Amino acid sequence: MSFLIGKKVLIGVSGGIAAYKAPEIVRQLIKKGSEVRVVMTPSSMDFVTPLSLSTVSKNPVLSSFISEDLDNPLWNNHVDLANWADLFLIAPATSNTISSMANGNCNNLLLATYFSSKCPVIIAPAMDLDMYEHPTNSKNLNKLNSFGNIILPVGEGFLASGLEGKGRMLEPEEIINYVDDFFKKKMTFYGKKILITSGPTYEEIDLVRFIGNYSSGKMGFSLAKIALELGAEVYLITGPTSQKIKHPNLKQIDIISALDMFDKVKLYYKKVDIAIAAAAVSDFKPLETFNKKIKKEDDFTILKLQKTNDILDYMGKNKRNQFLIGFALESENEINNAKQKLKNKKLDFIVLNSLKEKKGGFNSDKNKITIIKKNFSIIDFKLKSKINVAKDIFNEILNEIN
Repeated sequence: MSFLIGKKVLIGVSGGIAAYKAPEIVRQLIKKGSEVRVVMTPSSMDFVTPLSLSTVSKNPVLSSFISEDLDNPLWNNHVDLANWADLFLIAPATSNTISSMANGNCNNLLLATYFSSKCPVIIAPAMDLDMYEHPTNSKNLNKLNSFGNIILPVGEGFLASGLEGKGRMLEPEEIINYVDDFFKKKMTFYGKKILITSGPTYEEIDLVRFIGNYSSGKMGFSLAKIALELGAEVYLITGPTSQKIKHPNLKQIDIISALDMFDKVKLYYKKVDIAIAAAAVSDFKPLETFNKKIKKEDDFTILKLQKTNDILDYMGKNKRNQFLIGFALESENEINNAKQKLKNKKLDFIVLNSLKEKKGGFNSDKNKITIIKKNFSIIDFKLKSKINVAKDIFNEILNEIN
């Protein structure tokens, strides 16, 4: 399995002879499922063309702060470029570029992007033997390493100068292996299977009407995204939603009603290590459905309801080794009601959402949660984006299962 699937990798190419290897690095990253963008120093274009790199990356290659289109010049935003990436790989990194990075010199787009980066940075040095072994270069590499950058080793062999020794950049295959291994170490849920329920359910009244709720599915899909980033195989059982994720380790199962979701949960629950019930499942459905549209003229004034299957109750009663998490949406007696649900459903912890939080909840991009553990300890979190809420939830899962 490649751990590069779905990763956004920014390649920085500086001006050394090893730049000719850059297109092959890009090609191999794309082959393994990454999305790749490239930023070049002006001097690197003496060794490899932007056309070659844009062709293999399938993205425009940037080398200056302003585009070269004189009729419609555009600002190439180094901050946006840096924020886009999951990883910044600088290959080759020449002695000059390494020195600038280590000492805060910023005179081109690649360096500006580096200084704006918050993602991990991997540096693949490439230079002649004497340059590589010079104390100043060693000092600069050590300084970059102390900043948290990852410095790859260099290869040994014939160099462009005619000398033989250390200094040549690693081969593309070797660099890809280092990058792949870097992401592997971050995938704390590799080998785990996770079931996530998400979104609303629609309970049919007639051919055009249903009982539903305002759930958008954003929380469940955020959980699925983080689970995938952490290396898990994810079964996402979701009600109607406009949310989308594409990933080879994702099996999305689309459902409509609570009964549909219940049937799918029974099918997949026994296969998983972790289950997160984030769906807003309807508690009631019509006792009778109509196979035609009910007209205003029809004598229809009372809708009789019956309870739907309690999916979370089923999961609690049939729990074997699964780590089980439920959600609670409350408007009053929030903590007490959530604690009761935690106990009754045999959960490992529960995530409490409050209807009193106006900036979070249904259809919002943000959420404010409280996690209650089995021992009834409580952890309050601030209002955050749902993707960051998902990260908090998985951090607590790790704390519990480790």
